[in-house]
Amino acid sequence: MKTLADAFEHMLQDVYYAEQAITKALPKMAEAAPSADLKAAFTGHLAETKEQIKILKAVFKSVGLEVKGEKCDAIEGLIKEGEGIMEEAKGVALDASLLAVAQAVEHYEIARYGTLREWAKALGHDEAASLIGQILDMEKACNNKLTGLAVEAINKAPKSKAA
Repeated sequence: MKTLADAFEHMLQDVYYAEQAITKALPKMAEAAPSADLKAAFTGHLAETKEQIKILKAVFKSVGLEVKGEKCDAIEGLIKEGEGIMEEAKGVALDASLLAVAQAVEHYEIARYGTLREWAKALGHDEAASLIGQILDMEKACNNKLTGLAVEAINKAPKSKAA
């Protein structure tokens, strides 16, 4: 990569790969989550992720690029972390840890989409910037839902008698 356009293309391919990988991970996380609310959050986000993939395809088209993914080591690491949690954690710890990994994914995506939107603007890709902004808003909303779920339900551990 030598230009901003090169960096934009690479990161766009990176997030496309990440979204595809997330569509494979979310059903496993939903199945593993003991909390019905967390299961519903993961299932709902799966539908949103599929919509985001459609929007990303429109971004590629709007800037004249072939739709393709580039392996994303960051998302691979986060998914691997989630798989480890599903093997090791139980009960409340499983819900809380899965939610934490899901938020790490959201934070990664928020950072990437924020950068991509600004790069699209700098490159004069107004349609792409608008489309990426839609995805960014979706990711922020998902993160807010997860935060609410954590605060209101998942992270409320029962009071222990042995303080």
